[in-house]
Amino acid sequence: MPHSSLFDKTVQLAIDDRLLVLNSAADAFVPVAAQRIPAGELALAEDNIAALHNAQKALRKDQLKTLRARHVPFHEYTLHEAPATMHVALMNILYQPGNAWMRYGLQLAAYALKPGGRLYVLGAKDRGILSLAKQMHTLFGNVETLEISKGERVVCSHVSSTTRGTMEDARGKDAIHGVPTLFAEGKLDEGTRLLLEALEVRATDVALDMGCGAGFIGAHIARHATRGQVTMVDASLAAVAAARRMIEQNGLTNAQVLPGDGAQELLEQRFDLVVTNPPFHVGGIQTTKIAGRFIREAAKVLRPRGRFYLVANRFLKYEPLMRECFETVEEVAGNTRFKVLRGTN
Repeated sequence: MPHSSLFDKTVQLAIDDRLLVLNSAADAFVPVAAQRIPAGELALAEDNIAALHNAQKALRKDQLKTLRARHVPFHEYTLHEAPATMHVALMNILYQPGNAWMRYGLQLAAYALKPGGRLYVLGAKDRGILSLAKQMHTLFGNVETLEISKGERVVCSHVSSTTRGTMEDARGKDAIHGVPTLFAEGKLDEGTRLLLEALEVRATDVALDMGCGAGFIGAHIARHATRGQVTMVDASLAAVAAARRMIEQNGLTNAQVLPGDGAQELLEQRFDLVVTNPPFHVGGIQTTKIAGRFIREAAKVLRPRGRFYLVANRFLKYEPLMRECFETVEEVAGNTRFKVLRGTN
């Protein structure tokens, strides 16, 4: 992951500032910033629990004796926090899943910052920083480029008394509607649809859906495993909330949704069926590491003769690793864009 030296150069912090980190806990500047506000407060408005746990580990114990640090789910910030309480807000657009998340981060900053407060946003031109800077100017009435280096830049907006309360009317409402889940507008993506068409679910299956997103796969399994059950996990707290809503709205009593990074918290359990549509981007960078870990974890938690299904873009070469982990690996569905692989022991 690229480090954020530009934040280090540009962000101004007083020792007693209240700092809000907007879904960017993975940024290397966060522990540096914590050192600069020993008498202040650090609020991590974070969606990804893996990034959150890593950030919390990076904070030194001696820092926590004076620094007040807390976590608030990104998508629920306005439900738990009063407006106009923070001095500085930071957002690295590298860690935002999409444009709607970036816009939501700007709105949260407008809600959270005091008059005179500052929002710093870091990003690259090819990731949309110029477009976001225009949105900042529209929302706050001002924007300034503080530093440009190696394709990245930091832009900053100051909060006036007229822009501070932009999101005050959001307080007390169900903020899950304010930030998108991993699946836009609750629609099935093509890969998930292909997986569901190929997926064999038995009535007694005890199943695990890793990286469940909005819950389409897990809900499908729950409907068919009428005498079984399904556990759904996702590292995104917004996705967990959306999946729980889907389970509740469909009246499915044989499903549970947990925040979790793959099967790491479930390695002592055993499943008949494990399914995943794994992400292959982290912080805007393509990677197969998450899917690779999911494959290895699936092999550990599957019962003998258990089945593992994975859907992926066709260009991603997961077959060699799957052959290392499973006795039989076959493509059970596919088209020009996606493939569904099944591993069995």
